[in-house]
Amino acid sequence: MATSILLQGGTVLVHDENDHVNPIKADILIEGNTISKIGAGIAATSGVQVIDCTDKILSPGFVDTHHHVWQTLLKGRHANDLLLDYFGHGNFTKSIHTPEDLFWGQLAGCLECLDVGTTTVVDHAHLNDSPESTKAAIAATISSGIRSVFCYCPTGRVESWKPFTLSQNPLAPWVIDLLDELAAKAPFGDDGKVSLGFAFDDLYLPKEVLAGIYGRVKSLGIKVNTTHYVRNALTGFSSMIEALDSYDLLDSSFLFSHATNATPADAALLAKTKSHVATTPSTELQMAQGQSAAFHPTIDITPQCGVGIDCQSNQSASIPSELRLLLQSSRGVYNQKFMDGGKLPKKVTHTAEEAFNLGTVGGARAAKMEGKIGTLKAGAYADILVWDALSPSMVCGAQHDPVATIVLNSSPRDIEMVIVGGVVRKEGGRLKSVDVKSGREMWGGVERDVLEWKDVSRELVKRREVIQRKIEGIDMEEARRGVIAAFHIDESLVVDSI
Repeated sequence: MATSILLQGGTVLVHDENDHVNPIKADILIEGNTISKIGAGIAATSGVQVIDCTDKILSPGFVDTHHHVWQTLLKGRHANDLLLDYFGHGNFTKSIHTPEDLFWGQLAGCLECLDVGTTTVVDHAHLNDSPESTKAAIAATISSGIRSVFCYCPTGRVESWKPFTLSQNPLAPWVIDLLDELAAKAPFGDDGKVSLGFAFDDLYLPKEVLAGIYGRVKSLGIKVNTTHYVRNALTGFSSMIEALDSYDLLDSSFLFSHATNATPADAALLAKTKSHVATTPSTELQMAQGQSAAFHPTIDITPQCGVGIDCQSNQSASIPSELRLLLQSSRGVYNQKFMDGGKLPKKVTHTAEEAFNLGTVGGARAAKMEGKIGTLKAGAYADILVWDALSPSMVCGAQHDPVATIVLNSSPRDIEMVIVGGVVRKEGGRLKSVDVKSGREMWGGVERDVLEWKDVSRELVKRREVIQRKIEGIDMEEARRGVIAAFHIDESLVVDSI
């Protein structure tokens, strides 16, 4: 449970009204789940836990705006995958995960997020093969202690691997019944840190069907609607944003994952409706989805962007790693124009502070929690990272420019403490134990009440071996052909060179 904590004597990264980050020497007083005061010389009253933050940087926790958190057991499989490859032995293998597998994978995914400094995650939970699958994942999320927008996802389900067959009705009656049931119980957990969002990717359906489902979602009080949006030869070049607007459905609840190759009309509609984009540099660059929407050289979408991980099965869950990749790759694209013309740029494009803001205040806006997360101020949730300013990676940089140092120099080991809603989840560089009981009301498939990370990791290794044996029994080439047929992909566009 949250108590009163005084973080004393650190360098606090405070955003002003223009999103400029000001490092100040100050204390932070946490009361319950919120920050009650930031200032110098705050007196510690009786019952307050005092934590010495001398030579520490105190920053907002990061906000991950797009993540499939359940995929831990698939790590190591996608290093050389394009998007078409990923579908078969990545996304659709949810069908060979038991609810127990999904619990452990989800729990580990949430804990990895906490370990690397993510305190809020928008989870596009496309694992809904059964009610038990989704309930197990929610239970794991509650148990982890992370703040989450758990986006319930009616999704295509593999009915058969041979021949490869997908279910034809993502909106089966049980799927809608479960949505209603979850909405009646949300938010989840004793402290309500896990809220319910909605993820839906079948936007090819007729206008009246989409109007019905989004009308229902709105009536249930759900505030975040997320969907994948990629314009390329694999997924097609029509504008999902323009389509939703033409149906009178586009509003500020929408969070579009990727929005690669977006149009100028898309950018205008995003700004007009105050809807947002989650950009995920690693998977977008690797899987030929297109250049990331944030820091794009020609389309101005950055003010509407947050940053996400997408698949921790593909790369690290570290938001600073994604910010670093995004910043430097966008600089490379910008600089190359000058190189090609035999010139030199007069100044660098985009700043480390702009990148930092995509992972903090920008992410908060995308997750529809502006002012409550991604910022350190009185009244915001006490979601705080404590960084070691004297570590080999951080020293000197932390004293000169702590924001740039976090973006360009830091690693997860530099994060000594992670606090979510006033509760310490990582301390001394190590994850705290997990209270499984807190999620048991949602799903009770794990008997142990308390888990340490070593318990989680050992269980993961055993379950990975079982998943591997199942995957070895699947004809992935047939699955690939099945995906191509199901998604109506023009194979003549998949070429070796151009």
